[in-house]
Amino acid sequence: MSRSTQVAIIGGGPGGYAAAFLAADLGLNVTLIDTEPNPGGVCLYRGCIPSKALLHVAKVIGEARQAREWGVTFGDPQINVDALRKWKKGIVGKLTEGLGDLCRRRKVDFVQGRAVFRDANALIVRTESGTEVVAFEHAILATGSFPASLPDLGADSPRILDSTTALALPDIPESLLVIGGGYIGLELGSVYAALGTRVSVVEATSGLLPGVDRDLVRVLSRRLKERFAAVMLDATVTALHEEPDGIRARFEGAGATEAEQVNEKVLVAVGRRPLTDGLGLENTRVALDARGFVQVDSQRRTHEQSIYAVGDISGEPMLAHKAAHEGRIAAEAIAGKKTAFEPQAIPAVVFTDPEIAWCGLTESEAKQQQRDVTIARFPWAASGRALTLGHRDGVTKLVIDPETQRILGVGIAGSGAGEMIAEGVLAVEMAALASDLSLSIHPHPTLSESLMEAADAFFGHSTHVYRPPRVK
Repeated sequence: MSRSTQVAIIGGGPGGYAAAFLAADLGLNVTLIDTEPNPGGVCLYRGCIPSKALLHVAKVIGEARQAREWGVTFGDPQINVDALRKWKKGIVGKLTEGLGDLCRRRKVDFVQGRAVFRDANALIVRTESGTEVVAFEHAILATGSFPASLPDLGADSPRILDSTTALALPDIPESLLVIGGGYIGLELGSVYAALGTRVSVVEATSGLLPGVDRDLVRVLSRRLKERFAAVMLDATVTALHEEPDGIRARFEGAGATEAEQVNEKVLVAVGRRPLTDGLGLENTRVALDARGFVQVDSQRRTHEQSIYAVGDISGEPMLAHKAAHEGRIAAEAIAGKKTAFEPQAIPAVVFTDPEIAWCGLTESEAKQQQRDVTIARFPWAASGRALTLGHRDGVTKLVIDPETQRILGVGIAGSGAGEMIAEGVLAVEMAALASDLSLSIHPHPTLSESLMEAADAFFGHSTHVYRPPRVK
């Protein structure tokens, strides 16, 4: 069998289906190929969406416990794992079926199968019914990424989980060791801790969430120390050994509080790798960099002029919204539009409780670049809304150019930070000044006021925090 299409897209995740839908909207004939029965990709099936569903459950449990401080006492939660799995699966099902419907409405030809490049203008696609050749004028690679693994530590066991198997929620273990203090490990660790598991975290660097500004991380660290049994920094796992009652881990490093620990299960959360193997890239001129990412230009075009690449395989940050934006850029480029991927601010969110979100230039990056910036902060302890929510330990910060007063970056730590950061993205993208944010009336009482008050603090005029004026 064979078919031809103007645009063939390999991978149905946020980058792939965003590209497919816009290309179809722009009048192109599109074929979208993915191994699942509907679009959605890792994000929807095994990542962003199911993890956020479980994190919402964790947040509700946490707030129910915190309510004792407000004079309201609930009984201990009764966890029905089967019902929880069914609820999570239902969310995924509704969203993936909705994307399948959007494919049909847009007349995108969706093929369930595995695609391999035969050459720069054809794919060999293996489906349940056989093999077919898909000839294309342009192709977009959007195959995403997969969980990274550790070097062989001596154990191969179903008790050792990665992000995919942990999200499947096979059960609620009595104890869990999380290897890796990045956002995946902390999000999933938070879920299991809320469900009643004794969670320990081991991180090789000197702090959780490496690369994130330390003042933001401190807000989360204080909470996690209360919820986790142990947080070991500057420590590594040197060996894993399966025993009848669990996995014995051996530790090394200055921060290791003990030499060994036995846990019912272990979660390996040490990052993700671009999924480029087995795609037949050797049959094209598509090139990879030293870290395995596909090399692309500002329009997401590879070294092979007919092939584009978007999302996790085209470089960091590995974020669904970045992939979707890249997918739309590639679709516009193929349609002949003048376009380029040139964001000033890509937001990042850690969906723990409290959340951490940031965009644009961070304080850490400014120090590394030896760039002169002014940091304006507003502590949530001075926010009436934060106190009514029981979240007084948050902070909102602005990274500002002292000469031009332009907002270069925004960081937020606290409940709902992920929803608030979009205003920061707009401010950075629009080259807004601190005065623009200060003069924009924000509703009271809301957490969003903290952005306005942080801008006021830059001028020394914050209503609810007194600091001597720094700018005349």
